[in-house]
Amino acid sequence: MVKAIVGANWGDEGKGKMTDMLAMDADIVVRFQGGANAGHTIVNNYGKFALHTLPSGVFYDHITNIVGNGVALNIPVLFNEIKDITSKGVKMPKLLISNRAQMVMPYHIDFDTYEEARLAGKSFGSTKSGIAPFYSDKYAKIGFQVSELFDDEEVLREKISRVCTIKNVILNDLYGKPSIDEDGLYDTLMEYKEMVEPYVADTSLFLWNAIRDGKNILLEGQLGSLKDPDHGIYPMVTSSSTLAAYGAIGAGIPPYEIKQIVTVCKAYSSAVGAGAFVSEIFGDEADELRRRGGDGGEYGATTGRPRRMGWFDCVASKYGCRIQGTTDVAFTVLDVLGYLDEIPVCVGYDIDGKVTTDFPTTGLLEKAKPVLKVLPGWKCDIRGIRKYEDLPENCRNYIEFIEKEIGFPITMVSNGPSRDDIIYR
Repeated sequence: MVKAIVGANWGDEGKGKMTDMLAMDADIVVRFQGGANAGHTIVNNYGKFALHTLPSGVFYDHITNIVGNGVALNIPVLFNEIKDITSKGVKMPKLLISNRAQMVMPYHIDFDTYEEARLAGKSFGSTKSGIAPFYSDKYAKIGFQVSELFDDEEVLREKISRVCTIKNVILNDLYGKPSIDEDGLYDTLMEYKEMVEPYVADTSLFLWNAIRDGKNILLEGQLGSLKDPDHGIYPMVTSSSTLAAYGAIGAGIPPYEIKQIVTVCKAYSSAVGAGAFVSEIFGDEADELRRRGGDGGEYGATTGRPRRMGWFDCVASKYGCRIQGTTDVAFTVLDVLGYLDEIPVCVGYDIDGKVTTDFPTTGLLEKAKPVLKVLPGWKCDIRGIRKYEDLPENCRNYIEFIEKEIGFPITMVSNGPSRDDIIYR
């Protein structure tokens, strides 16, 4: 059986913990899109980890972890992650890398940095990880696929020359930067080849055979619905599809094999980067929620940037769940809200005096003002509770109110950072 785990909102919903928990029953975990521009935080018996490229199944001996063809593969980042986890007592994970995955090149990171600087106040809030230039090259058909590392030297050098001709014009004339050295780039690619060679495989075929053998496969997405380039808050989005549907493409499996889609929602909202955020809060109110939130505060797992904070947004979450094709909602970090006397929830958007509960396109979204409903808080610590009926009444009321508003079943509730802090409904 194939399950997908994805985010309903702007990312940072707690997918890492949920993937870590669901992986216990999986044979294979697949990262199917995105790159090292975002991370999943996982707390387990080994410690606290921020994974950026490695699939979240690497802490289990029985799991084969796959970096799928849809991933923006930054090879040095991947291997630094492997060194980090193994240095802390984690066994070397079983790892396969798709021969069709494409590589983030050193110049992608340079281009990302130069363009953000050029745009200045009109930038997209990039993490400068090279993701947008990477995907631009992929779809312009001038990216480098892992399989090309194993081509004849003459073939690879010819492509390097062709790509550098294009890149150097932009570097020299738009950014005023020096040209890429072709020999240096070839040497870098040969270093990458040596690093990945033991792990490269036809992962689509591997997964096809695993499905036929009845294996349990977990597809792990990055970021969330609202960062999808087609269905998100364009242009303040990422560069690859964040939707479960793309899991079939980014892993190389038939779409009809995805039987369960677990969509993760936070019990409040947070976002990293620029873009519309209707339920956003500011000042002391935001600082307090940020300080208490997440696992050790709401700061980006990759950048360390303070996350923007807001109340739970039913409009955005209903849309995010719908566009994912949600079968189950995992509701996370509920324990964080225990300090509040009252908890506002965004139940609608006021756009030019008209209230809607349907998520609009970006131009209208920028005009939207939150319509808030205030619910009573439960004013106690709920960590350690394992049964839904043992939660305080106001806490259960909060969950059930949101479930009704978004229209999708909340079947899992996370009330703490460890993999055991889960309540099943």
